[in-house]
Amino acid sequence: MDLAENIFPILEERFAAKRELKDKWGLTVVVSKTYLHPVVEFLKNEAPVKMEMLVDIAGVDFLGYKDYEGPRFAVKYVFKSISQPGARMQLKVFVSEDDLTVPTISDLYGIANWQEREVYDQFGVVFKGHPDLRRILNHVEFVGHPLRKDYPAQKRQWLSTNDFMLPELEKRLETLGYKVIQRSKEVGTNDNEFLEGSIKG
Repeated sequence: MDLAENIFPILEERFAAKRELKDKWGLTVVVSKTYLHPVVEFLKNEAPVKMEMLVDIAGVDFLGYKDYEGPRFAVKYVFKSISQPGARMQLKVFVSEDDLTVPTISDLYGIANWQEREVYDQFGVVFKGHPDLRRILNHVEFVGHPLRKDYPAQKRQWLSTNDFMLPELEKRLETLGYKVIQRSKEVGTNDNEFLEGSIKG
């Protein structure tokens, strides 16, 4: 089934979506973040070709792009159909530097919980409504967002406190029917635990 004929016109009519003309494969649709959640819900549950799988969520920083005019950031969502093998599409949402927020879709796809945390960690995009938005790749004390184009490539930061996953594990165990007898405390920063030493670059 041709997505351009069967899905894109519906997205344009119902959600004011626009085809991404620069996508040579013709598989990308640009949508306002206002419509993001309803569009994704439509693609998963109602579309003529349902997008049952969320493959990836990725951040984009357009800082320094030649002849680019528009919001500095974008978030891209890659979907795949299971019922119609081979059918894929992308959604793109532009995000301004002044309002780095996008609605969460973690209630629609469980994997989005982790993928949104990664984009938040690396680019600083805040996913409104996310149940546990915190860093996932960088440590709890990390300052800044390393995949932004203006982040110094050689900058190093000192790690003094570990951020462990016990609270997350305990929640998972409870959903499986286990009883947590003694709940762990989340690890936070402790100024008294900084190690002495220097980083040589």
